[in-house]
Amino acid sequence: MFEKALAVFTFQAGYNTSIVMAGVVALGIGGGVIGVFPFLRKRTLISNAISHATLPGIGLAFLMGITLGGTGRNLMLLMAGAALTGALGVLAVQWIKNHTRLAEDTAIGTVLSVFFGFGIVLLSHIQTLKGGSPAGLNSFLLGSAAALTAAEAQLIAFSAAGVITISIIFFKEFAVVAFDEDFAAAQGWHTTRIDLIMMALLLAIVTIGLKTAGLILVVALVIIPPAAAWFWTMRYNRMIVLAGTIGGLSGWIGGTVSALVPKVPTGAVIVLVAAAIFTFSLLFAPARGVIAWGIRHIFLKFRIAETCGLIAIANGFMPPDTLARKIMRWRGYLDINGKLTQSGATAAEDRQRQQHLWFAYQERYPDADRSLNPLTNGKIESVLPPDILAELENKTT
Repeated sequence: MFEKALAVFTFQAGYNTSIVMAGVVALGIGGGVIGVFPFLRKRTLISNAISHATLPGIGLAFLMGITLGGTGRNLMLLMAGAALTGALGVLAVQWIKNHTRLAEDTAIGTVLSVFFGFGIVLLSHIQTLKGGSPAGLNSFLLGSAAALTAAEAQLIAFSAAGVITISIIFFKEFAVVAFDEDFAAAQGWHTTRIDLIMMALLLAIVTIGLKTAGLILVVALVIIPPAAAWFWTMRYNRMIVLAGTIGGLSGWIGGTVSALVPKVPTGAVIVLVAAAIFTFSLLFAPARGVIAWGIRHIFLKFRIAETCGLIAIANGFMPPDTLARKIMRWRGYLDINGKLTQSGATAAEDRQRQQHLWFAYQERYPDADRSLNPLTNGKIESVLPPDILAELENKTT
């Protein structure tokens, strides 16, 4: 079993398996990269509208293929139809947002439901046609990565590479619009046009991912990797690299698991792997993870309790807070009888000095960051430069 897993993981398990692996990895990387921009733009739900808006295009393309004398299951034709109605869905959302008083989420919900309903009607009609079995279309609903051909995998890989390349070309424009649309407009940039380019790239990824993950699950490939990457970094460029890595890794691991376990849908496994990476990031990321935040919150609570206790002692009162007294005993500021020790008196005097300096700083610089305070920032020497500190010392003496 281990040897087989290693063979699949290293693209040595046969031609067909390697083709599938290459396709899903390329799709994961492309989805992760392009997904960063709508994520930062706070427009991730637009990908959901795009994916559902592709369904009627698939149905119409299938009917056109039958009308032209074919089977209707030509991948290029189906993807072209999906891209066409997906683009119409994006334009419809943009028009409703710009020309009505409806919010964007309302526009997305309206377009999503109407287009998806139309697509279901078309699929129901296709079922009634002679030779119109929707078996070939079900793969666009739920995905069928195991049925990828070499040509289809190459199409996905080249398309994903094209999306990444264009994203790099428009890196600066996407970044500015994502973080400050008003500033971009003030610089003379056409923010609507940049938005449409961004949506076009998102549409391209969703369209090429339909055969692999299906229109229901492909949305996850452009939402989950950027969301997971967000927990690990606050830098825009690093987030793009990390999101692409998470997307590619999800495709790599998911494709391997799907190849090892029979009759397990590849797209669903890829999404579950991405969700597992997201959960790990949510819990354990050092910058924004839940556990790290909880630890910082506990330490902050202890620091505030200690500071309040020392300030109370410096003003001649015994700290009423039980936690503060326990911390001060643990620190050696109080003896076993609750009497102030020499180190406690020194610490209380220093903390009172710190408080006076902080108050002097806030009085001298009222427009400064109000989050700087004696309860959360510790010693003032570690925050303020020596010249300002000397100025405050002279003012408090």
